[in-house]
Amino acid sequence: MGTKLHDLDTGDAYEDIVDHDTYVRGVPHSTFARLRRDDPVSWWHEHDGGKGFWAVTRYRDLLAVSRDPETFTCTRGIRLEEMAPDELVARRTMLEMDPPEHTKLRRLVQRGFTKRVVDSYENVFRQLTALQLDTVLAKGRFDFVTDIARELPIRLLSGLLGVPEEDSSDLVEWADGMISNADPEFTDHVVDQVDTDEFRLLPFRSPSALKVFRYAEEARRQRLAHPTDDLITTLLSPMADGEPLTDLEFKNFFGLLIVAGNDTTRHTISHGLLALLEHRDQLHAWQSNPALGATAADEILRWSSVTMHFRRTATRDVDLGGRAIKAGDKVVMWFGSANVDGDKFDDPFRFDVSRTPNEHVAFGLSSPHICLGAWLARLEVRVTFEELLRRVSDVRIAGPVERLRSNFISGIKHLPVEVVRR
Repeated sequence: MGTKLHDLDTGDAYEDIVDHDTYVRGVPHSTFARLRRDDPVSWWHEHDGGKGFWAVTRYRDLLAVSRDPETFTCTRGIRLEEMAPDELVARRTMLEMDPPEHTKLRRLVQRGFTKRVVDSYENVFRQLTALQLDTVLAKGRFDFVTDIARELPIRLLSGLLGVPEEDSSDLVEWADGMISNADPEFTDHVVDQVDTDEFRLLPFRSPSALKVFRYAEEARRQRLAHPTDDLITTLLSPMADGEPLTDLEFKNFFGLLIVAGNDTTRHTISHGLLALLEHRDQLHAWQSNPALGATAADEILRWSSVTMHFRRTATRDVDLGGRAIKAGDKVVMWFGSANVDGDKFDDPFRFDVSRTPNEHVAFGLSSPHICLGAWLARLEVRVTFEELLRRVSDVRIAGPVERLRSNFISGIKHLPVEVVRR
């Protein structure tokens, strides 16, 4: 059973894609569909007085931008936010680097995220998932986000980082405070509602980053004194040129791992359950054929498109999709729009756990910045649902679904459910 476009959002075709409040109602797919059809590289003004940006909404244009770092650079920021030179320096991670600098830093940790290595984590994550599910499902009724989706990725990540599991709840809370900085449920410093200038040198202009940095500093001190076999020790090892990360580079990298390794996967898992509950034929298809796990995980990633956009900045005048882009213009790739582009995907608004091929761009797709944790995210999504679906005979939505207030992360804050165990 397919899903019609108008079932996916409640807005008209002229929603404001910049406004955080728009996404509380759902992703404005009607607007993105209009843009792909009529104005695929469109000019948008910003609410904070920024100079505006080009919104790239078609699949083919997005690939053109993401695969050409010489023309479309990351070094001037990856979000809509305008940053002064000192902010760019203070908040810089490998996401704000172009090759070859980006490649050098990526090589420092990429061995721990290859498919072969990630596959070796499966038994551990399956055990973590089974234990959490057996505890939570006994309640019968619970919030899937807070009790399951929020808990599982951080527990595996904590093990990879080599930090105590009892610290997981703090790490999640701090990560929420950073990446969910436009939602008052997660921060007292809502980025578009209060003055956050005193935190402008911190990631996401968030005071939560101070807690992450303090934690990282202590972890760094401990590993330098007593190296272990974990990601933190790896980060402190010299790079290919023999130079170690500076203290600030290490703290920013640690913060990036906490956010990217937890929040995005947690929201993907939440979206995955909601999609399955809204397309029960696909839920039953996966339950009856557990071998669909790999294709189902990729379809959930395409459907959820949790990271909604990344920005680049044009380094030269260039034509893109028939538009004259000027050097210095901000160019913003909208992944959620590209992932339902009918020119690329057959019947794109059909949620299909057996979809193949499925060349979605949730991870960047063969660009220099393809997501480092792509295989890890696939594993976590697949295993979570494999373990859930074999334990339940039925799952029902049991209350309002609440979405994150953010134009950057497509998140679900609360998903109350009621389950019947097998």
